[in-house]
Amino acid sequence: MGSEAKRLSYGRVLKTWWPLAASWLLMAIELPAVSAVVARLAAPQISLAAWGGVISPLSLIVESPIIMLLAASTALSRDRDSYLKVRRFALWAGGVLTLLHAAIAFTPLYDGVVAGVLGAPKEVVGPARIGLQLMTPWTLSIAYRRFNQGVLIRFGHSNAVGVGTVVRLAADGLVLSAGLIFKLPGIEVAGAAVALGVISEAVYAGLRVRTVVQHELVEAPAPLIGLDLRTFVDFYTPLAMTSLITLLIQPVGSAGLSRMPLPLESLATWPVVSGLIFMIRSLGNAYNEVVVALLDEPRSSRTLRRFTAVLCGVSVGWVVLIGATPLAGFWFGSVSALPNDLAQLASLALWYGLPLPALTVLQSWFQGTLVHARRTRPVTEAVGLGLGISSMIVILGVLFQTGAGLVVIFLAFDLGAVAQTAWLWYRSRPAMRAALARDEIALPITQADLVGG
Repeated sequence: MGSEAKRLSYGRVLKTWWPLAASWLLMAIELPAVSAVVARLAAPQISLAAWGGVISPLSLIVESPIIMLLAASTALSRDRDSYLKVRRFALWAGGVLTLLHAAIAFTPLYDGVVAGVLGAPKEVVGPARIGLQLMTPWTLSIAYRRFNQGVLIRFGHSNAVGVGTVVRLAADGLVLSAGLIFKLPGIEVAGAAVALGVISEAVYAGLRVRTVVQHELVEAPAPLIGLDLRTFVDFYTPLAMTSLITLLIQPVGSAGLSRMPLPLESLATWPVVSGLIFMIRSLGNAYNEVVVALLDEPRSSRTLRRFTAVLCGVSVGWVVLIGATPLAGFWFGSVSALPNDLAQLASLALWYGLPLPALTVLQSWFQGTLVHARRTRPVTEAVGLGLGISSMIVILGVLFQTGAGLVVIFLAFDLGAVAQTAWLWYRSRPAMRAALARDEIALPITQADLVGG
């Protein structure tokens, strides 16, 4: 029977993956583009430090509970009833977190968080507040966008996700161009560009999903496992905690950089190097939803496993290609407009980020398998372990004050990612074995087969 069934093809995996990868890649271009424009406006070092050390980490940490809505919506929005329940949560959570963002940006709470907890340099505190205020619509827009994109992926419309990212970048480009032309303050240009970009993408996703909701979602059969409040809470709470714990490394890193050697230089260089590595990691970030969506297919696990191996090699190859050639100097010096000393620091830090893209691919493979099986608690465990190890390295860097803070931060990220990946592998083995067993008899893999496996 197994020999007669059709195996999931690499073409199908590639067709699902590449629009998502393109979307992640285009989205990853946003940070380098913002950094490149800010570096060409007044007070670039202060503006870059404010963006990379305060605004970006705080905005991400506030939105963290809704980041995994993309995976959750892809896994759960299988029929209209489930769709409505997930949508209700997305809008409610997005609204509450937006109020939290506003409380930090517009009240005295800001000084306690930025000057006290993060320990940001005093010249950064004022400009960062303006940028954080401009980013207020960010969280609700992200929640609405990710929820609708999950529905599109579930019903085979991943191309629309890529189109939405193009819309976002177009809006970014308009604001960034205006900033360059009129020589506006860099931090205001950055905040307005990113906020308008994500709003535009959310509006597009909401319009694009309407046809799917009105036709394909209505006709979809009820899932084997219904979605009630308890089921959703059990499924999503670990994912929300996962995002929160994952993004805690950003303010931890920012606080560490502010207290290690070369604080202003490291904070200014951090968003540039992180942006480049994030672009390469986008190949793996996109893979999580591919696994969640395609593991339903008969004989899919072996195809996905081999695709994972190829993606790991390609991801590492890109870092080596850039780091070992004049491309690094071109990117950090010419494109990102960093001064020579900061460009050299960035080139050094890039090598310390070498393992991160491949580890991201492996994490998406293991994590996607767990999410498909509705076993989300191990994902939180892995991220908590990774954060703990990364934080220990940062603390040691602050205590011993050896080397540039930026290098220590990337070393911390590396070791934390290795621990996180190892735990995900260990905890996903039962679901992996169940998937391989189902492949032998060529039947679709369902959540009922994997839950508790």
